[in-house]
Amino acid sequence: MSQEVKVPTLGESVTEATIGEWLKQPGEAVAVDEPIASLETDKVAVEVPSPIAGVMGEHKVAVGDTVEVGAVIAIVEEGSAGAAPAKPAAAAPASSSDNGTLEDTVPAQAKIHDPDAAQTLSPAVRRAVLEHGVDPTQIKGTGKDGRLTKEDVVAAAQAKTASPAPAAATPTPAAAAPVGSRNEERVKMTRMRQTIAKRLKGAQDTAALLTTFNDCDMSAVIEAREKYKDVFAKKHDIKLGFMSFFAKAACLALKDIPSVNAQIDGDEIVYFDYVDISVAVSAPNGLVVPVVRDADKKGFAQIEKDIADFGKRAKDGSLTMEDMKGGTFTISNGGVFGGLMSTPIINPPQSAVLGLHRIEDRPVVRNGEIVIRPMMYIALSYDHRLIDGREAVTALKTIKEAIEDPTRMLIDL
Repeated sequence: MSQEVKVPTLGESVTEATIGEWLKQPGEAVAVDEPIASLETDKVAVEVPSPIAGVMGEHKVAVGDTVEVGAVIAIVEEGSAGAAPAKPAAAAPASSSDNGTLEDTVPAQAKIHDPDAAQTLSPAVRRAVLEHGVDPTQIKGTGKDGRLTKEDVVAAAQAKTASPAPAAATPTPAAAAPVGSRNEERVKMTRMRQTIAKRLKGAQDTAALLTTFNDCDMSAVIEAREKYKDVFAKKHDIKLGFMSFFAKAACLALKDIPSVNAQIDGDEIVYFDYVDISVAVSAPNGLVVPVVRDADKKGFAQIEKDIADFGKRAKDGSLTMEDMKGGTFTISNGGVFGGLMSTPIINPPQSAVLGLHRIEDRPVVRNGEIVIRPMMYIALSYDHRLIDGREAVTALKTIKEAIEDPTRMLIDL
């Protein structure tokens, strides 16, 4: 007896998705509720579970196809793994601009999926394996359930290149690479990347974007973090980071300047008496912004736990639509990638976003003397249709003052 596998409900206003990856191939055994496919939606990747235990049957659609909610995408046959013949996994097709060169120049083990392995390579990972010529069976995966990610393959290739190769007994002259050889590759944008592109361009087309800057002396926060990090970690079982300080400082500013926490809806302005902070997190398929809800009512520890949980789930692809829903203000930390200064783009329909950057020692004047302090540039991009320059500058100055004197966050100044 067979069971159809249908596209599940994906969330409010989401009616379709793209087949991102088949996690089970025809003939492979599947357990009930075991993920068999990954769907890419506008915001997150959603795994489709098997409705029964049995054997993976026919794939009704291919990777890259767009499917609607309720559509049949596969068949699962009841029974044991031996009840259905396994189909050989097809090699990922080379791009039209590759001219077949990848398949001809990589080791044989990179082309064959180990039948004893507990995972199936996704198209992107298989592509990276072929390109870098590494053995996927020798790489430890960091993705969900230990699956390989493209980043794992690239890291393994870099480690292989860094390791000195053993000297050959009889050196063989290498064939000279064709002079001026240049390659191109065309890869279809994922649904998430398409949505990111549309939303960011839409923000530029609709909002009157402007950015104001300030710099922030991080000495007090660094001192407080260093002084209490061990006690904090022991009590709350989470590290004390910088993001919780900026989240709480932002809550002070948003309470004082309500328009920075507001949104335009048609010809109306919507003001919120709560602060839901969207935190920009880097995921394998792009930037996602899960929401720390009621940040103004949470303590440092709970904010740190929420952010750490989002980061972990973004990496393994388990964030949900509900995690992304809403948000009244966004914090984006480009400093983790070494960014010195930027003009972040607002996350519609929000009206403002705070950009954080790297901390570096710089000379500043204090009490008439030049001293070295750990400084950070901070930026507030805002929709000038709703937020006046005075309000934006005041909000950013409030954040700066709270970071430079964290006591303000305790006594609500």
